[in-house]
Amino acid sequence: MHERTVTMARNIYGLDLGSYEIKVYDKKLDTIWKEKTAIAISDNHEIFAVGDQAYEMYEKTPPNIQVMFPMKEGVISRFNDMQFLLQNLLKKERHFARGSEYVIAVPTDVTEVEKKAFFDLVIHSTARAKEVNIVERGIADAIGMNLDAQNTKGLFIVNFGGETTELSIIAGGGLVLNRLLKLGGVTFDQHVAQLVRYNHDFLIGRLTSEILRKRFGVFSEDNNAVLTVSGRDLITGVPQRREISINLVRAAIKEPLEQCVEAIQSLMDRTPSEIRKAVRRNGIFLTGGVANLPGLELYLEEMTGFRVRTAIDPDICAVTGLKMIIESKELKKLAYSMLEENYRWMR
Repeated sequence: MHERTVTMARNIYGLDLGSYEIKVYDKKLDTIWKEKTAIAISDNHEIFAVGDQAYEMYEKTPPNIQVMFPMKEGVISRFNDMQFLLQNLLKKERHFARGSEYVIAVPTDVTEVEKKAFFDLVIHSTARAKEVNIVERGIADAIGMNLDAQNTKGLFIVNFGGETTELSIIAGGGLVLNRLLKLGGVTFDQHVAQLVRYNHDFLIGRLTSEILRKRFGVFSEDNNAVLTVSGRDLITGVPQRREISINLVRAAIKEPLEQCVEAIQSLMDRTPSEIRKAVRRNGIFLTGGVANLPGLELYLEEMTGFRVRTAIDPDICAVTGLKMIIESKELKKLAYSMLEENYRWMR
């Protein structure tokens, strides 16, 4: 019996919980998998679906069913729903074992109480976690890009997520400065939908806005491109299909992008001079699911004057970093437990 318990306890999971997607590294299976952070709930609180299955229902459900996202702007806003969702995703064909260890990527610029919610999510669940350690997402991103986070004199990581953009300046294995902007892919999509509504009296959903953003991006040679999308005419109320121009989409995402550039420049101004010199040498590194936006790299280079490089698989960069932290004794020192002395006041 004792032997069996020891064997089961050996699995370690790396969790990167985003506003719209959860990324999980499973050490035993040596795999990384992704699933939408969505849950479909009826009026009488019956749960219909979780994960990708729930997301499929988004913007298509009858009035009595709502698709909820338990994460909001990078932190857990609906704790019980998130716990239920996580437990279901880990059980679902994942060879989920109780008594496992977890390493969780947490947003950089949030309160200690919000960080502790990530810790509590696992430690107080039916997972009966043996150990839970957390690591700042900026550090996990740097490791995932094969950057020397422990010995660097200065790295600037920008993680473009669904609802947040995280700016992290790293030196010597720790965060020197960080900032969490409450804007991300969804902000761009909302701006697109608003401008389409204003210019064409035409209502499109968020998923349609997302298609337009991903297709047109920030820069391209073709300024005459159009895409025909479905929506509803606001004057007649009739569903229709309309052509939306590339220029309208570009104009819509310009304002939130300018806010990102201002925040990058502001953080650089506050950075100590020695670290700033190293950042200027190393450039800016982009990660996160929205980092693949066509032309984003070039736009940021032109606006900031820094060399900008994007991770190969930016959406799974942080969880790849968690995998590397889990597999290396040296890198594991970058993760810490909230049961340590510094966090005693939280218990």
